[in-house]
Amino acid sequence: MEWFTADSYWVGRLVFQRVLAAIYLVAFLGAALQFRALIGERGMQPVPRYVARVPFRRSPSVFHFHYSDRFFALWAWSGCAVAVALLAGVDGLLPLWGAMLLWLVPWALYLSIVNVGQTWYGFGWESLLLEVGFLAVLLAGDDVGPPVLVLFLLRWVLFRVEFGAGLIKMRGDACWRKLTCLYFHHETQPMPGPLSWFFHRLPRPLHRAEAAANHVTQLAVPFLLFTPQPVATGAALLMAATQLWLVLSGNFSWLNWLTIALALSAVDFRRLFGDAAAPPADLAAPPLWYEILVIAVAAGLLALSYRPARNLVSRRQVMNCSFDPLHLVNAYGAFGSVSRVRQEVVIEGTADAVPRTDSAWLEYEFKGKPGDVRRWPRQFAPYHLRLDWMMWFAGLSPAYANPWFGPLVERLLEGDRDTLRLLRHCPFPDRPPRYVRARLYRYRCTTWRELRETGACWERTYVREFLPPTRLDQAPEP
Repeated sequence: MEWFTADSYWVGRLVFQRVLAAIYLVAFLGAALQFRALIGERGMQPVPRYVARVPFRRSPSVFHFHYSDRFFALWAWSGCAVAVALLAGVDGLLPLWGAMLLWLVPWALYLSIVNVGQTWYGFGWESLLLEVGFLAVLLAGDDVGPPVLVLFLLRWVLFRVEFGAGLIKMRGDACWRKLTCLYFHHETQPMPGPLSWFFHRLPRPLHRAEAAANHVTQLAVPFLLFTPQPVATGAALLMAATQLWLVLSGNFSWLNWLTIALALSAVDFRRLFGDAAAPPADLAAPPLWYEILVIAVAAGLLALSYRPARNLVSRRQVMNCSFDPLHLVNAYGAFGSVSRVRQEVVIEGTADAVPRTDSAWLEYEFKGKPGDVRRWPRQFAPYHLRLDWMMWFAGLSPAYANPWFGPLVERLLEGDRDTLRLLRHCPFPDRPPRYVRARLYRYRCTTWRELRETGACWERTYVREFLPPTRLDQAPEP
């Protein structure tokens, strides 16, 4: 079938695959380094407890059949090894069927992790990685041109990511319609980056221009992905550029980078670079079994797209929702509402046998979330600091902390080594504290004058008690 492949997207596929392999590596590395404290045998939400109450059909995972921390570590580090192989281009050395199997491995490995990750893996970019990773299996093989149907499905994912995010904003917080949300967003976003302070201090007319540009990029430009070239390439590059703006303004894990990878898959690089981006002259014709498989799977994915498509036009649109346990086709969106005030939960401990008002309360410092008002935010994305993100949610409402905050406090009182590794600084290096408490503070970005005079990028004000002084035998129940 001459229409089956689009050879001019050969370079676009190659770029997409390598970016996706790098994201896989970051995802598996984060799982390997953080899982023991979060979902390990002695974690805050242990996998064994989860699989005991949730059937396999609802969350397919190898860990239903066997779990140990050593096995999980082997599973995650194996994902890292496969991702490195894909990043190095090993799939290009294999026959078509071998390349497809190699790309299937990280998808299956990560699916097993996400489906037992519970609170810590409830983010939209987890499902996005699985949906895109599954399509990458069909896109494998350097010796044949990329299938048109798979390229279309990648654009369909990108459309839902951007258009879904645009609709949830327009249907949600009124500040998006008034173009005022970015007066607050850079200050109150989950995890600020090193440039977020400067973004927040931009003049308000620029914030309004940012919001207007966001609406154009998310509500109008996505339709151009399905137009002829070079319009589709221009639309894809514009979307990639706006994602780079988001990369500079904050830490959003690999969401932005995966969206950029999707956009680059829609770029006709030959139109940009001429013969330098031409596909190899010896591309083979796709075998019949491959054509049948791609057509059948594409038809199935389009059928599964009914619910996400209906969600887009629904007045009750939901965001970051999976409609099947394999995360094959999902709903996306972000920041349907924007917080006007930043509230942070600050955890402190004391070695005093009896806590008093004049006790020496020492503060635990997290790697990414604001704490010390003089510590400038760092860039962590695409790496995902899962505990730091959930601490931001806890600041929004104690309800978000219910499943895991009690176990966190208990492990701090025990001086649990795996939990302390998730933190930037523990003020009790020799022995754990006798009591731990948590307090809620309001944080705001300092002004230019305050920054010059104090060197502090944040100013904080005490709001209320979040958790009273608690000792080990009083730790809240999980």
